[in-house]
Amino acid sequence: MTNTQADRVKEVARLAGRPSRSRRREFLAEGPQAVREAVRLHLERRGTGEDVVVAAYATPEALARHADIAGLFGQAGAPVLRHATPEVLAAMSSTVTPQGFVAVCRFVDAPLEEVLATAPRLVAVLVEVRDPGNAGTIIRAADSAGADAVILTGASVDPYNPKTVRSTVGSLFHLPLVLGVELDGLIGTLKDAGMTVLAADGYGAVDLDDLQDASAARRFGTARTIGPDPAAVRLEGPSAWLFGNEAQGLPPQVTAAADARVAVPVYGDAESLNVGTAATVCLYASARAQRPA
Repeated sequence: MTNTQADRVKEVARLAGRPSRSRRREFLAEGPQAVREAVRLHLERRGTGEDVVVAAYATPEALARHADIAGLFGQAGAPVLRHATPEVLAAMSSTVTPQGFVAVCRFVDAPLEEVLATAPRLVAVLVEVRDPGNAGTIIRAADSAGADAVILTGASVDPYNPKTVRSTVGSLFHLPLVLGVELDGLIGTLKDAGMTVLAADGYGAVDLDDLQDASAARRFGTARTIGPDPAAVRLEGPSAWLFGNEAQGLPPQVTAAADARVAVPVYGDAESLNVGTAATVCLYASARAQRPA
């Protein structure tokens, strides 16, 4: 493909905007890592009728640099790959300096009921998180910590925003996303599914260090208790972490409904942690506690 003004090029480029994404239920995956993971998921789902990649484009130079990705496209059931010039990729891409790969992908989110039916042990819930970079960081952290899903409430950022997709670095294709969930009833639904609901709150009465110490004490058979009801905040049990808006944090009614408000201790002089950083610390604390002894 050489014509930057071709209709196909313009149709791909329109996916940078939410109206086009919502109407078509498609989004852009850009760069080698995102496209690699999109194609891998596409191949995993072959034969199920749930194709992930609608169309893929790459420059010959990018394919030469990433022979493993070229190999994925050579497998049976792989999506069709079209060669394109760097100028065409730039016209399709939402980035200033595209990395030679663009794929048009179908939405990959799942219903909440479907996720809860799998008896998840670790879930991240984004409550009105608006920054694409923070949302992407939390999705990537959840993936790295082995979480079973990420839930985004209705007022949170669109995870298919190109900035969010890029900041997940491919993790978007590794674990289920649940979108547009209304806060009313969500916490009760998570509790009914057997999950302890933990609100990440810098002013929380429960210290994450204490939770980790108590979990380690139980693991190694030494006596230690914390707080009024340690059984309600056991990190080793199925847990859903709530992470709030960058400026306002979690709404009071949300923290009140959670099983515990948990603070990540700050040892230096910083006022607080960025929500993406705090989420990473919290999710890894649960992941470590849930690992078999």
